[in-house]
Amino acid sequence: MKRIKKTRVSMKAASASVLASLMFLTACGGGGESAASKEQDPNGKVTVNFITQSSALAPADPNEKLINIRLEEKTNVHINWKNFTNDVFVEKRNLAVASGDLPDAIFNADYSDYELLKLAKDGAIIPLNDLIENNMPNFKKVLEEAPEYKSMITAPDGNIYAFPWIEELGNGKERIQAVDSMPWINVEWLNKLGLEMPKTTEELKEVLIAFKTKDPNGNGKADEIPLSFINKPGSEDLAFLFGSFGLGENPDHAVVSDDGKVIFTAAQEDYKEAVSFINELYKEGLIDIEAYTQDWSTYLAKGKDQKYGLYFSWDKANVTGANDTYDVMPPLAGPDGEVNVTRTNALGLSRGKMVVTSANKNLETTAKWVDQLYDPVQSVQNNWGTFGDDAQQNIFEFDEAKGMLKHLPLDGAAPVELREKTSIGGPLAILDSYYGKYTTMPDDAKGRMDIIKNIMAPNMKAENVMPSVFNSIEELDRITTIETDLFAYVLRMRTEWYQNGKIEAQWDEYLKELDRLGLQEWLQIKQTGYDRATK
Repeated sequence: MKRIKKTRVSMKAASASVLASLMFLTACGGGGESAASKEQDPNGKVTVNFITQSSALAPADPNEKLINIRLEEKTNVHINWKNFTNDVFVEKRNLAVASGDLPDAIFNADYSDYELLKLAKDGAIIPLNDLIENNMPNFKKVLEEAPEYKSMITAPDGNIYAFPWIEELGNGKERIQAVDSMPWINVEWLNKLGLEMPKTTEELKEVLIAFKTKDPNGNGKADEIPLSFINKPGSEDLAFLFGSFGLGENPDHAVVSDDGKVIFTAAQEDYKEAVSFINELYKEGLIDIEAYTQDWSTYLAKGKDQKYGLYFSWDKANVTGANDTYDVMPPLAGPDGEVNVTRTNALGLSRGKMVVTSANKNLETTAKWVDQLYDPVQSVQNNWGTFGDDAQQNIFEFDEAKGMLKHLPLDGAAPVELREKTSIGGPLAILDSYYGKYTTMPDDAKGRMDIIKNIMAPNMKAENVMPSVFNSIEELDRITTIETDLFAYVLRMRTEWYQNGKIEAQWDEYLKELDRLGLQEWLQIKQTGYDRATK
């Protein structure tokens, strides 16, 4: 089966310069490690055992992905993958670690800071500082070019416990993560009903009422869904609308004032006003009845049927397709006439993307294999997909003259789905300096960044965001404990208030409960972290 997979690959496309970028800088392993490897395999191939996760759309065996086929051929390292789909990965990963039957490494681990420090304290994972220093020139080059990441991935005890995923696209107010959830409005319905793009929250309500009552899809049925979302923090939440009322809302409920004060969004007066506005929409019957319970697949199915008047997502192409039916709705003026877009605290950084366990007997080989993932051309492919695959749609073509990967047109394919089928993720780095040198920018990313630059960023009032703070295990222990109950309570009350409208009557009691659940201690820890990181 694997031979068949290899023969279907267009090796013509795997040009000499790309293949060279995938070569090990030295022979795999070192010292006794190489000798042990040769005893395992007459050709000196090293086998290591990894646990990983991937989309259900991807091959069950990651070794069937073209990127991994090429990596094995060039590094002479065979990865014995134990792969789980995203929905069960965390449970399976945790069971494997708890059982003591450790793999050599966990790829696409997505560990939180607390989990990293706890695993390190328990001896399940090892510090990577020496492996990086002695075996990883590609990764060291990344940290030299962008030294801020070294401090971000270094724990308070001075150790690096995981290989990170880094993706830069823009910076400051114009970075691609500056806005998470974007509002996409059905402009075909607007045009059919002779309506203008709403500019205020009140105009939005009138537009949604028209979507509900005037049959904009023309089928004679009241099957339009004026407003839909997924009621939890993330790209499909409607929290974007909260910015029209003041500071707005973020998935982590944190914003920073211009004088450097950390603020809990869900305890502010403007939050109360925003929730009351959503209740007004609910009372008018404008909100999808499934919004409070639906999952991604349900949300997506209705989006593909073009049933939404207004919905929220990172990219419309992932929900309603890359067509002209929907366009981004600019930020709205609230009741006081002010317009604000809340800046998220997101950064293109995942600290816990891959860990090496204490069971690993091929440390140098593992480190050198991982280092290939930080080669610029390799990182680009790991993140988005590859080229030269004869069996399925390709993300890239390779320009041999320029040594650069060029994005191909998506031809209607959903970006996220195509990438999940072909990319491998994992530890990688794509810096802003890579665009135009090693790769072009994806069309969907360019479109999104144009929206942020021209529509969103000019309306971002906040000058500060929460930095990526690596707290101590004691701080993380308290934050995790507090957030477990605090965030769940905030979401539960918000959901109830959307529907029953009792936020004004219950507000004082709600604030007292926030304090009882540890809000003031949470604010203190967050403020300390902010001050430490910005200093």
